[in-house]
Order: sequence, then C-alpha cells, then structure tokens
Amino acid sequence: MNDERVIIFLRSRILCLLLRLIMTEPLAERLRPRKLADYIGQRHLVGEGAVLRQMIDAGRISSFILWGPPGVGKTTLAQIIAHQLQTPFFTLSAVTSGVKDVREVIERAQKGRFFNEASPILFIDEIHRFSKSQQDSLLGAVEKGTVTLIGATTENPSFEVIRPLLSRCQLYVLKPLEKDDLMQLLQRAVTTDTVLSQRNIELRETGAMMRYSGGDARRLLNILELVVEAEGDAETVVITDELVSQRLQQNPLAYDKDGEMHYDIISAFIKSIRGSDPDAALYWLARMIEGGEDPQFIARRLVISAAEDIGLANPNALLLANAAFDAVMKIGWPEGRIPLAEATVYLATSAKSNSAYLGIDAALGMVRQTGNQPVPLPIRNAPTQLMKDLGYHDGYKYPHDYPGHFTPQQYLPDSIATQRIWHAQHSPAEEVLYQRMVNYWGERYKD
Repeated sequence: MNDERVIIFLRSRILCLLLRLIMTEPLAERLRPRKLADYIGQRHLVGEGAVLRQMIDAGRISSFILWGPPGVGKTTLAQIIAHQLQTPFFTLSAVTSGVKDVREVIERAQKGRFFNEASPILFIDEIHRFSKSQQDSLLGAVEKGTVTLIGATTENPSFEVIRPLLSRCQLYVLKPLEKDDLMQLLQRAVTTDTVLSQRNIELRETGAMMRYSGGDARRLLNILELVVEAEGDAETVVITDELVSQRLQQNPLAYDKDGEMHYDIISAFIKSIRGSDPDAALYWLARMIEGGEDPQFIARRLVISAAEDIGLANPNALLLANAAFDAVMKIGWPEGRIPLAEATVYLATSAKSNSAYLGIDAALGMVRQTGNQPVPLPIRNAPTQLMKDLGYHDGYKYPHDYPGHFTPQQYLPDSIATQRIWHAQHSPAEEVLYQRMVNYWGERYKD
C-alpha cells in the first residue's frame, strides 16, 4: 500500500511538472505544427503538387534556402521535413555558432550516417549572419551530400549568401501569412491550445491584431497570449481592437531601418515619383513616416530624385526638393511631413527627364575607356609666361566677345572631339535647351 501511495504521489508530481512546463512554454511554441497537414500558409511551396511537397512525398530533398520575413514558418517547415523523412536533424544558429561548430556538426553527421540513408539535415537559422569563412566551411559537405542544408534567412540571399553556396542550393521564397491563414491560426489557438482552450475567449474584433502582427504568426500568437494574460482570471475574455491597442501601446507599422522592408519601401516611393503617380508616392511616404523613418533620409532621396528623374524637364524640382530638405531640418516632426508631401507631389506631377543622369554616366564611361586625354591648348590655363610661350590659351575665343555670347570652338580632347555625350529628352522645358544647342552647333547636336 505504501508503494502504491508513492507511485500515485510520483505520478501527481510528474503531472504537475508537465502542466507547469506547458504553462511556461510560449503559446507560439505550444502551437508549433509537428506535421505537414497542420502547417498553415505557403501553399505555393507545400500545397498539393507544389515543389517542396513533391520532394517531401518522394522522400528525398536537395539543399535549399528559405527566404522570408519573420514568423512565416521557416524553422517549423524545416523541422516538419526532418520529422516526416525520419532524418537526423542538426541545427545551428548563425548568431552563436562559429566555423568550429559547423565542422563539429558536419563530422557528427558524417559518422552517424549509414550507407543508404538520406543525408542528415543541417538547419541553419539566420544564415545571412554567417561570415564568408563560415559559409565556405559548408561548401564541401553540401557538395558531397554529407548533409542536406536548409538555411533560413530574412535578408535577400543574393546579397548575404556567398555565390558558391547559393549555386548549390535551391531558393524558396516564403510569403507573409494572409488574413485567412492568420484567422485559422487564431481559431486553432483558442480552441485547441491546452491553456487557452480552458478559457472563454471571444474574438469579437481581430483587425488590430492583424495590423500589429504584419503577417508574422509568432507575433500574432504572442499578442493573443499577452492580451489574454493581461485579463487575469476573468471568466470571459472579449478581444476587441481597442483592448489590443491598449495592451500593446506600440506602433504596428514600425520596421527595421536596416532590413529589407526599409529598402523596398523607399524603392516603391522613388519608383512612384518616377512613374508620375502622386497617390502612390504619398502612400509610401506615409508608410515611412508611420514606420518611424528618419526624415533626413526621406528628404535626401527627394533631392536625388529631383536631379535624377525630373532633371532638366523641370529644374525648379531640385530647388523645391532642396528647400523641403532645409525646411524639415528646421521645423522637425510632425510639421515636417508637410514640406515632404509638397515636394513629393511636385516631383511626381512634374515632367520627367534623366538626360543629365545618363549624360554624366556616359561621360564617366568615356573617361574610363579613353583615359587621361590632354586638354586642348586653347582652353588650358596660362598663369605664367612659359605656359603662354608653349601655346597654352593661344587661340582661345572669349564667347562674350561674339554675338549671342557664342562662337564655335573645340572644347573636347582631340581624340573624342566629335563625340556626343548629352542627348536631350524633348520635354517642353528641355526642348528649349536642345534647340539652342542645335542653333549653336548645327549638325553635331541634331538627333
């Protein structure tokens, strides 16, 4: 009888420990899928007939890199693949692992593999943080099939992964989870989770959670867990947009200024200006402002756009963009948004020309191709008598001494004297400049 009591006591203690472990484990970890049937999203990769699904069903996968934003299932997918293929699974974090750790894992994988077994999977999270030498240390094992590499990255692999390693791996792009995916995840959380299913949770409004999560499943579950826990022992938890906003007290649109979204949004902003779409340009401007972007960065990009994309079609654009930059530096936020918006609309609605931009690039290309060509003698500086005796400045024609303040003479080096560099683009403002050059130089400037 005493033995039975001991067994009962031990069982109860074990049960309590398990329950405590479950209670302390984050919701996102408790809900992490263990099989492909429970995996949410990325149907273009794991749906019926999709490329990864076919490889998994065939029981053999090649090395690949998963590229996508945080919280879309990169790590989960790697774990599911290893579990479904019943393959040894090794994992490294690029944040904490060095070349030595990589070699040790590869050695363990090589020793533990039987002849006909599939290659062990080596999963490297945040592989973009690996240095070149760390990535180099993977090449031999991946090439020989000692391990099947699955890398996960939130950054563009073409910039962050060395070319030899990238050439040995397939690249699969994971997308932010769609609203239907996130709703499915929320419903699963409140109905199947061992902790939340014991509470009476009503998802009355989910818009705020969707905005704050930004397509990130982990963030969504963390938000849900935080809001529920903040309600204490309340019998019923009614989740509304107002409640979520109160609990979080943060900007849902903030983004990493060193991350890819930063560059994607500024790219969309500049391309919208270049494409003469003021509505889109203002939208992307608002995204940057709400996301906490540095106003100096936005203002600098406007100045560059004015010179590169509007150029000689409307020279006032550069003046206005520069004035907006000065105004933002003087008045700061939030009023600084107004001159930025003014410059944005002005640039987007202006006529466009990149002839100056193309012209300087053409000139640079010519200089690199032809080298240091001598300056024609008539336009050389002649501050000394010796230079004058050598012919410096000899024959120079001072344009202001001639009608119309112009007279033809050679300004380019002899070897490229007839080359064209600047080609006008015939917007109304630039057409005036073009016609003036035709009047001055005749056939040389006729397109």
